[in-house]
Amino acid sequence: MTDPWVALAADTDPGEQSGALRRAHDVFTSAGRLERPVRAVVGASWRRSARARVSPDDAPAVELGPDELGPYRDAHPLARAMPVIRELMGAYATDGEHLLAVCDAQGRLLWVEGHTAARRRAGLMNFVEGARWAESVAGTNAPGTAIAVDRPVQVFAAEHFLRPVQQWTCAAAPLHDPHTGRVLGAVDITGGDRLAHPHSLAFVQAVARAAESQLALLAAPDVEAVRLGALGRDEALLVARGRRLRLSRRHSEILVALARRPEGLSGDELLIELYEDESVTPVTLRAELSRLRRLLGPDLLDSRPYRLAVPVDADFDTVTRRLASGAVAAALDAYAGPLLPGSRAPSVVRLRRRITEQLRAALIARGDPGLLADWAYSTWGEEDLPVWRALAGAVPEDQRPALLARVRSLDAEQRG
Repeated sequence: MTDPWVALAADTDPGEQSGALRRAHDVFTSAGRLERPVRAVVGASWRRSARARVSPDDAPAVELGPDELGPYRDAHPLARAMPVIRELMGAYATDGEHLLAVCDAQGRLLWVEGHTAARRRAGLMNFVEGARWAESVAGTNAPGTAIAVDRPVQVFAAEHFLRPVQQWTCAAAPLHDPHTGRVLGAVDITGGDRLAHPHSLAFVQAVARAAESQLALLAAPDVEAVRLGALGRDEALLVARGRRLRLSRRHSEILVALARRPEGLSGDELLIELYEDESVTPVTLRAELSRLRRLLGPDLLDSRPYRLAVPVDADFDTVTRRLASGAVAAALDAYAGPLLPGSRAPSVVRLRRRITEQLRAALIARGDPGLLADWAYSTWGEEDLPVWRALAGAVPEDQRPALLARVRSLDAEQRG
């Protein structure tokens, strides 16, 4: 085997390999021990699956219902790549009794198309549109693992962590934003043993490259757009007129305050928004604004009142808009972390708290274990006791003891 990401060499007997893998899977799930012929990439994925407490007998849950799936899918960047993906894979999937699937960066299946009988069989294990196949909830599988390791990967038979999936073979490749390099999701081909060949991985890699090339052609950067990213970072990123500007903490706070108030703020109002210390003088603020104007250019920042001269698309506004429309999964997808987490500016602190509380409340009300786990296992959610309690109440009973132990530990820490 020369390519560790390919499941089988061309001369390997699939039946023999499948039996050996099933025995190795039984040993791992019962004793936690890895044995041959498990590949390194699969063994590492099994360990991640076990750490995430994925049960090998479960099926992934559907996170996006029909009402939420359509709008979310239509607005997703990968919607623009689907025509070329269908052109390259559609007939191959249908004629070969396979499925083509495309998921987002959280492993949620947005499109599942192909042979009718294969779709029907796949539905029995919830390989359906709206279901989440991230490795952290569905164990080792091609689309979920491709996203986890950001590499094309093939998964054969009992290499899948979930037993109901072990009759399938799949190959997937991650899909990236051609301008930022950010993972947008993955494209996958799923079927039977006939896909257990190096060619299927090469095929899906070629499809991914074609899709990314299509996105590059269709999604040329809008040099007029002004975008502000302030979630999960202490120094905001401003994309304006084709430039990417990393702002100082104070300039980040100013732009967040002005983005929230497009009608503008007086100098006195801006002082109140930004400074805890009431002794800070207007002269200090004017100096900061002067430096910011030189950085941005004269046509982006107006005065009297202070306001942004062009509309700004802010990531925190995206989260609040999606929450307001009831699109909880899409809101969590856009949430990269607390707003300017190190800032103590009064207006930023209030907005940060409001966004966090609204999103947390929506997740708890939804009660979806996958969404709750995304929050609980994030850096900002690892000590969020209400979410851990909700997660413990939402998972199957066999997964509950470890989560309840975490709840008790957090409760003791926070009481002490």
